[in-house]
Amino acid sequence: MTLLAHDRYCDEIAHQVGLLRSVVTSGADLSATVPTCPDWSLEELVRHIGGALRWVELMVRTRAEEEIPEEKVPGVEGPEGDAAALDAWLAETGEMVVGTLREAGPDAKVWGWAGILNAGFWARRMTHEVTVHRADATLAAGMPYEVAPDVAADAIDEWLQIVEWAQRSLPDDPTRDLHRPGSSIHLHATDNAPEVNAEWVIDLDGGAVTWRRGHEKATVALRGPLTAVLLAFYRRLPLDSPELEVLGERELLEFWLERATFG
Repeated sequence: MTLLAHDRYCDEIAHQVGLLRSVVTSGADLSATVPTCPDWSLEELVRHIGGALRWVELMVRTRAEEEIPEEKVPGVEGPEGDAAALDAWLAETGEMVVGTLREAGPDAKVWGWAGILNAGFWARRMTHEVTVHRADATLAAGMPYEVAPDVAADAIDEWLQIVEWAQRSLPDDPTRDLHRPGSSIHLHATDNAPEVNAEWVIDLDGGAVTWRRGHEKATVALRGPLTAVLLAFYRRLPLDSPELEVLGERELLEFWLERATFG
């Protein structure tokens, strides 16, 4: 598995922040409940994303050796009740974090919760944090959503790696239950391009989840355009959506989605 280049992640964070800003300034009701994150309004979702970016920016800029409490991050909460002020705050936030990540480079030593102690971890993590939460925002605003194939495929890779990390590191996490003898899941992007190789096989047979890119017969297959597969795998799109097809034992896929609940 090959990561995207550090500059690619930085470029994508800037791009995703720009797209998120277009949701804020679209005239959408910022008080509307986000269907896929029902505890948040659209404004609260955007402030969460911007706050996470500012938190990461401070950690990378200061080369933090341990987690910095959120309350120590300047401007972390963002403005309330004003779309123009929220947009300006988000624009400043994006410039700050991208500039800091570029200056640091991928190998700068920084604390990270998954045991990957460098700025490259945060560039990748924030790329997918913003990419997936932008889907939440567009769903709330009734706007279209697409993702570049290389970013979408890497987001699925990262999600699977988070499952592996959670199984190793979090004794009480629901991912510990992801075990089914003789069972496997196949994710198949029907618009797959050879340079992306957007197919995955997830093996639930052993004591820990293993996965690989590739096309193989499995207990259940989730098929559809890559963006739709990404959103379904992140539980942002129902399995019965018209652009998706589930072949085989649907219950196994539901079993996975019920337990891969973090993020």
